[in-house]
Amino acid sequence: MFEFEWPWAFLLLPLPLLIWWLTPPFRIQQISVQVPFFESLAEATGQTPQHGAVVQKKHPLQILVAILIWILLMVSLARPLRVGDAIMHNISTRDLILAIDISGSMNEPDFRASDSTTMTRLDGAKKVIDGFISRRQGDRVALILFGSKAYIQVPFTQDLKVARLLLDQAAVGMAGQQTVIGDTIGLATKTFEASQAQQRLVILLTDGNDTASRVPPLHAADIAQQRSIVVYTIGVGDPKTTGEDRVDLGVLQQVADTTGGRFFRAEDGAQLETIYADIDRLAPVKLNSESWRPKIPLYQWPLGAAVLLGLGLWSMLFARSLRLSRRVVRHG
Repeated sequence: MFEFEWPWAFLLLPLPLLIWWLTPPFRIQQISVQVPFFESLAEATGQTPQHGAVVQKKHPLQILVAILIWILLMVSLARPLRVGDAIMHNISTRDLILAIDISGSMNEPDFRASDSTTMTRLDGAKKVIDGFISRRQGDRVALILFGSKAYIQVPFTQDLKVARLLLDQAAVGMAGQQTVIGDTIGLATKTFEASQAQQRLVILLTDGNDTASRVPPLHAADIAQQRSIVVYTIGVGDPKTTGEDRVDLGVLQQVADTTGGRFFRAEDGAQLETIYADIDRLAPVKLNSESWRPKIPLYQWPLGAAVLLGLGLWSMLFARSLRLSRRVVRHG
């Protein structure tokens, strides 16, 4: 459909009429032909001299074109627009951090994928998480990798292809051999400081227990809860293992409970895929919808038409003037 951005410009349409009615006519005084015996000539013809003027008549086409040009100029001034169909744009109100354990124990080749193939724990986790990221349309996603240290592999982004690519490049041992769950939650909390999202979610996956954190996991979880950050924890290790590689399911459960999240236990790829599907259901994305209509300016068309009409009228009057000049010269 069409609309005008400045419709008040049409109030100027009667302006030429007001000028024609309220202002005096335009006059030019010119020296006339001097006749020495003018009075005698007037007396001989029996006429009485009077004041007068020569009014040049305008061609009807001039008046019509002038009216059209003025209307077109006012239409152009009103800025006509072609308005397209409404376009809806959904904006996510959620920021999501994926915290992935890449300590040495994640290199154990005991992870059974959903297609029954066996792979390392990290490769199996990456395969499932890759599909989870691909479904995050509208979310801002960040990726934290942790071992002996935690670091941000991907800051908040909506470029899911980049997030998936950098996840694929993660390798066991890049951050050391130990596990820092508490420091990872602390880093996630700090990452959320600049976030304006209404929903802030951390999904933490690990196969070990906290062995090197400066901040205890439960203390870090309490700080996250105070900042309205929800932590979902996923344990993929073997709780029967002894030593540092033993997954501490109790701590993961407490961290999730403290922040209002959920704890999950995954022993294979099928369970892990189910867990991420459950997280989709438990924490659905919240969207704010925005709509707008594309507007294409059209003022150039009436303006161009007015210019062409003006040039056409000028050409016609110029040609007419040349014809009259030639006729006068021929008769002279």
